[in-house]
Amino acid sequence: MHTIDKKSTKKAWAGAIAEPAKEFLSTQLPIISGKIPDGLRGTLYRNGPARLERGGIQMGHWFDGDGAILAVNFNDAGATGVYRYVQTSGYQQEAAAGKLLYGNYGMTAPGPIWNQWQKPIKNAANTSVLALPDKLLALWEGGKPHALDLQTLETWGEDDLGGLTKGLSYSAHYKRDKQTGEIFNFGISPGQNATLNIYKSDSTGQIIQQAAYQLDGVPLVHDFVLAGQYLVFFIPPVRLNVLPLLIGINNYSDSLEWQPRLGTQILVIDRETLSVVSRGETEPWFQWHFANGYVDASGSVIVDIARYEDFQTNQYLKEVATGETHTPAKSTLGRVHLHPQTGKVTSIQQLLNQHCEFPNVPQQNVGQASRYTYMSTFRSGTDISQEVVNAIARFDNKTETLTEADLGENRYPSEPIPAQDTQNPAQSWVLTVVYDGNSHNSELWIFDSDRLDADPVCKLGLPSVIPHSFHGTWNPAV
Repeated sequence: MHTIDKKSTKKAWAGAIAEPAKEFLSTQLPIISGKIPDGLRGTLYRNGPARLERGGIQMGHWFDGDGAILAVNFNDAGATGVYRYVQTSGYQQEAAAGKLLYGNYGMTAPGPIWNQWQKPIKNAANTSVLALPDKLLALWEGGKPHALDLQTLETWGEDDLGGLTKGLSYSAHYKRDKQTGEIFNFGISPGQNATLNIYKSDSTGQIIQQAAYQLDGVPLVHDFVLAGQYLVFFIPPVRLNVLPLLIGINNYSDSLEWQPRLGTQILVIDRETLSVVSRGETEPWFQWHFANGYVDASGSVIVDIARYEDFQTNQYLKEVATGETHTPAKSTLGRVHLHPQTGKVTSIQQLLNQHCEFPNVPQQNVGQASRYTYMSTFRSGTDISQEVVNAIARFDNKTETLTEADLGENRYPSEPIPAQDTQNPAQSWVLTVVYDGNSHNSELWIFDSDRLDADPVCKLGLPSVIPHSFHGTWNPAV
């Protein structure tokens, strides 16, 4: 009898996550084409879920995969790459046992029900990275960061940054002010009503100030905005149904409910005192990520958001882990005008009608007006219910034009990271890790930021496939 290979319906992107990623130690990267710009000096770090299976069991959601960090260092001798799993205690225990032991965002712990209470959640350390002067932090929003060696990526262990006591967590989406060196972040502590913990750190990462505010229920808050003298939180109408989670019959992801009647709640915080300036409410939407925020000449807070109409995105991201998606979840680049003293939204506009995710601005512009916003998007003609992001783009806020890099069929770039040239501050480059589904390999592509729609100025080969990742950072050479 002829059996149909089920894999045949999968798209090329699924190849990148079909098996756990393979680590590599410091390796000189071959130049495939072009040359490395003379002024590109520093290190690109990227983090993402690199292992979505163990012992023949699939993880329940893309967010559940064990984190691995890629570091690519550019120096006068060329480029070297290192790729290593973050050695969390959960990762080490599961590796030793040869099977999954813990629950996570989208799965309950395997085995009998009491495992849900004994081994609820593993810190996957898989979402983002923060490069500090003496260490790299692997970030995951449900727990403490893990500190790693900046060069070798050796894991040193969990780090409380001098302030993460009593189970406080530290989100993946910090905001760093390049002018002052201050780093702002937050964490959510669950309870009947969640607590929003806000942290201010100095340039070494040490927490020097913190504040705590009660929220309504247990919402999903993934990111926030630094805008001039304010920290702004938009709390989407997603709430955790706590009971099934507590008794162990449901996982976190499936216990999150879309409740549009709640609207989007707004919390404006003063960055100096970490006190509440105002609270407001506006129409319902969901966002994972903000592009940036700033205060305009009139004193209004302007916030750019990758905005979804509802919470379908969570189902789509769950499907990504299976290698096959069928849920459309479109996000568009939107702009909110907010009166900071009253928390009142004065207007909401859509800047772009095409899909926008992983939006960011150059590091030196975080918290202030930026001419350019970088993002991941889809090539035109893509069925977005079937694919993962397959193009990168730059939006010019001055001319309101979008410049796209179309990498070709079956190629999947990571979130684009702008990197300022060390010799010429007016010049910048865009770095993206590309999974090529045609040849099943990964490369690092470097674009001239002003010529994203031209060929990359350089392509570097990577020793093994890097699965689709979440967030990265550029750490310039000093």
